[in-house]
Amino acid sequence: MIQRFIRRVFGLREKGPLRVPAGEHGLTRTRISPAALRVCDTLSQHQFAGCIVGGAVRDLLLGITPKDFDVATDARPEQIKPLFRRAFVIGRRFRLVHVMIGQETVEVSTYRAAHPEVPTDGQQAGVDETGRLLRDNVFGSQEEDARRRDFTVNALFYDPAREELIDYHGGLADLKKRTLRMIGDPEKRYREDPIRMLRAVRMAGKLGLSIAPETRAPIRRLADLLEQVPPPRLFDEMLKLLLSGHASACLRQLRDEGLHKGVLPLLDVILEQPLGERFVTLALAQTDERVQEGKSISPAFLFAALLWHEVLAALRAREKRGEQSILALEAAMDEVLDRQCDKLAITRRLTATMREVWAMQPRFEHRSGQRALRLVETPRFRMGYDFLALRAASGEVPAEIEAWWRAFQGADAETRRAMLLPETGPKKRRRRRRRKKAPGAPAPTQA
Repeated sequence: MIQRFIRRVFGLREKGPLRVPAGEHGLTRTRISPAALRVCDTLSQHQFAGCIVGGAVRDLLLGITPKDFDVATDARPEQIKPLFRRAFVIGRRFRLVHVMIGQETVEVSTYRAAHPEVPTDGQQAGVDETGRLLRDNVFGSQEEDARRRDFTVNALFYDPAREELIDYHGGLADLKKRTLRMIGDPEKRYREDPIRMLRAVRMAGKLGLSIAPETRAPIRRLADLLEQVPPPRLFDEMLKLLLSGHASACLRQLRDEGLHKGVLPLLDVILEQPLGERFVTLALAQTDERVQEGKSISPAFLFAALLWHEVLAALRAREKRGEQSILALEAAMDEVLDRQCDKLAITRRLTATMREVWAMQPRFEHRSGQRALRLVETPRFRMGYDFLALRAASGEVPAEIEAWWRAFQGADAETRRAMLLPETGPKKRRRRRRRKKAPGAPAPTQA
């Protein structure tokens, strides 16, 4: 106790991790999910370590309810699997165990170490010419596992058996200062995995943390490294950012750090156009609100909103060249999606829905005849209407059109027919078919 008091007064700490006992860190076993707690207890009963690690510990200390609880252990995957009735070893690059307890799946990982830095031809083993890690699948100790994590606030361990918080890199102090700090040399860590730059932006925006100056300094200079990241990984990270519940703050910080060039270069265009900026801001605000309320979110709708004004710009350029509106819209959608999918690998399922929502927008201008009745019965009508409402709220289309469709979709069949506007364009002339003369029938006689 005296040693602990002296260390606190003089800011000293003994060699090794900071171990904060129960009652001093604010975490209790009752705040851990029952499934994760059972996994840790089972590992402990079989003489293995079992700790809650990473984002769950960080969020609990910030008063946030974690979405999931990850467990780290010194047991190997083949030792973990037999301990649980429903456990599956997954992964090729690094094997993990998914333990299923009730409706919850707990991810259990063995402590990892950084790949040995053995020089080969002037390079480190397991990295490419830019310093990006190619292999990272070496088992290690808890200390090594903490060292290879990205930020100090993600390198915290909570041991439910001892109810002890274990901190190797000052993550607890950084959380108190609301600071996001990279473990190790930031430039080297960003070169190992450029996605860490996006993670820094996402975590800072989501958690309200300030990025430490030394962690922030290399980001703008190394932003081009994102071009080397496989598009599926970029898409997954962007999806996490957009569905974080703080998408608006994250995207603005993404632009401030200069990272959007490799992911969403259209942000420059959007944020310089009054209508485009208002439209995207409203879309992100609605998304954040739904995430925070626990409601479902459509990634297709969100990406459709982000790319809509790029589609409009391409459409107007084609119409100026004299292309027919419908064909020009199809071509504009192809142009924008081809360009963005090269960077983000947006899935076909999402792009198909995005195209439906975009193609529906000109149809909302027609409120007469069968076209309006057919539109309201289409499967994606509700999503298309929500998109129209967003356009009306941003001032892009008259509010009267949105109000009419809002009333029209809620009306019964008779009221809908009464609401239809009269046809305005020239009516198509129906060609009369000449009746075929029946075989053997006499020719018509003239009067």
